Amino acid sequence: MAETTLSVVGSKTLLALFGARDQHVRMIREALNVRISARDGQVFVEGDDEAVGRATRVLEQLQLQSQQYGSVTPEDVARTVAEVRDGQTSPPISPLLVFSPRQIRPRSAGQAGYVESIRTHDVVLCDGPAGTGKTYLAVAAAVAALREERMRKIVLVRPAVEAGESLGFLPGDLQAKINPYLRPLMDALREMMDHDAIKRYTEQDVIEVIPLAYMRGRTLNDAFIILDEAQNATISQMKMFLTRMGTGSKIVASGDTTQVDLPPRFRSGLIDALRRLRGIPGVATVELTERDIVRHPLVHQIVRAYERKPEKRH
Repeated sequence: MAETTLSVVGSKTLLALFGARDQHVRMIREALNVRISARDGQVFVEGDDEAVGRATRVLEQLQLQSQQYGSVTPEDVARTVAEVRDGQTSPPISPLLVFSPRQIRPRSAGQAGYVESIRTHDVVLCDGPAGTGKTYLAVAAAVAALREERMRKIVLVRPAVEAGESLGFLPGDLQAKINPYLRPLMDALREMMDHDAIKRYTEQDVIEVIPLAYMRGRTLNDAFIILDEAQNATISQMKMFLTRMGTGSKIVASGDTTQVDLPPRFRSGLIDALRRLRGIPGVATVELTERDIVRHPLVHQIVRAYERKPEKRH
């Protein structure tokens, strides 16, 4: 039996750690089989040596988060417990400051590594399942760079590839047919800037949201360029996209290599680039996993279900 003590500064931090009606502490107790109590500004943890060590690391991580961001959610607690069990914890990194009042920050060790790779590399290739924040964090990094005047332009790009449906059956002209493919990028953007700012920057050509085919023949300087759903770019399209990069620019290409919608005769440009460009200085390859999923908890279960081989029916 072991016991350790964690000093907590301020009742607000203590409340954030314990949660409403001690919800957070109950989650840690049940997950790690420890006893946790608080007295005189200190948190006491009792239990087996290994469990006490893990619980202490969880509380320390949550305390850092509370001090840096001002809040802790039950999802943060569950994620931190899982990361400590897997030995994946990393200290919180600075939030991405966008035009809206909210602070956007990585919510897992994998996401923190992804954001750090974007900060330190000119080309980042990211593979990960749905819900891991691939697009959202890349757009946040781009908006933060624009806000801080490190970039003069944001270009958000998507291949117009159907997921089992045909563009030809959609109503409207070409632009109307393409708009649904670009909507996820606009949804992310709208969480970080108000409508008037988006309209103004779009009219000034500071922000572009365009199909991949429209990138051909261009050279973009001082631009933050994001290719979303990059698994649906062909090898030749990926080469074309990556070579649009001009002086002072940064590129992020992200996608889910398990959800390729290309016709069978075409190979995924993202899968090819992850293999071909690995190890080149200035290029980072990032792999996010189900541990980095930050959507509804059921998304974890859905991703796992699709990763398992279906049982044979007799």
